[in-house]
Amino acid sequence: MNSIENWNETIAHLPGASILQTQEWAQIKSAYGWEPIPRVWKSPQGELLAAAMILRRRFQLRGIALPVSLLYVPRGPLLNWSDKALAVRVIADLEGLAKTQKALFIKIDPEVVLGWGVPGREEARENPDGQWVQSQLNLRGWQYAVEQIQFRNTAILDLSGDEEGWLTRMKPKTRYNLRLAERKGVKIRQASEHDLGLLYRMYAETSVRDGFIIRPESYYRQVWSTFMQKGMAYPLIAEVEGEAVAGLVLFVFAGRAWYLYGMSRDVHREKMPNYLLQWEAMRLARQLGAREYDLWGAPEVFDESDSMWGVFRFKEGLGAQVVRTLGAWDYPVAPLGYRLFTRVIPRLLDVMRWRARRKLRREVSV
Repeated sequence: MNSIENWNETIAHLPGASILQTQEWAQIKSAYGWEPIPRVWKSPQGELLAAAMILRRRFQLRGIALPVSLLYVPRGPLLNWSDKALAVRVIADLEGLAKTQKALFIKIDPEVVLGWGVPGREEARENPDGQWVQSQLNLRGWQYAVEQIQFRNTAILDLSGDEEGWLTRMKPKTRYNLRLAERKGVKIRQASEHDLGLLYRMYAETSVRDGFIIRPESYYRQVWSTFMQKGMAYPLIAEVEGEAVAGLVLFVFAGRAWYLYGMSRDVHREKMPNYLLQWEAMRLARQLGAREYDLWGAPEVFDESDSMWGVFRFKEGLGAQVVRTLGAWDYPVAPLGYRLFTRVIPRLLDVMRWRARRKLRREVSV
């Protein structure tokens, strides 16, 4: 398949079908220097077995394209990873593609589950199929990526059962805060495209407070608007007496929902608006056909030393289950160039992030 026409319908029934593998995500990335390369794998009888929306980025020097590139498969490839013959076939084909494309390397970060639950706790379980995939990547010369683009681990809410069951799975403190938000007059409304500027301003305020870097407003407007127009994104805003205090953007595709963007302000935090916001997101997700809700991100290390620990405790309180995955892995086609790239790029990114953080602080403080 050399076209992304009808791509979403093609991948919707594959295991792990992700919002980051959709044609909309590829089209957005194409506006920022990435070229989509869709690939599918079929059986001899023509049955679809696997797919990957691969993104290629060419290196440039002073505006001149160089004959070198990198490849990235966000949250892919998509396949049944317990089918070992198919897994080897897909991995080998991606290695071959990286070589023919003269890429420095190809990066994948598929949803290959290594285990469920917090390590060390009674409920923790390991997944032998995931462990096998990891061993195969090691044997074939893949390397655990220095630059992890997406979160390696996440927390997922099961949306089956009734709402009473959801409440039962929550921590007592979470249920208390949810009811507190209702008593204190927090209201949740679905936002429109007219609210995207407001959502970005809250997101910028959140990034400065919590110390993470975000992109320019134009990028988020394009992402949110594109998916909203396709009925795949639904922004929600929490208000207190008509004043916006928090928000999120809910993404839905192929029976799954994702919490990719969340934002909050420093006003009325004692009224616990984020609890009611997530509750309404859960309800909306199921109305839209989602069977599970990915809260997008859990700690790399499950203790208080991890910067995500506080956010994780909030997600855990909602009743979410930890899913530990493979993370991003790189296959170096040109080992020397890859080593140089992975040493230099992180340093450049640190400088760029420092500059972006300083610029954003100035803008938010105005």
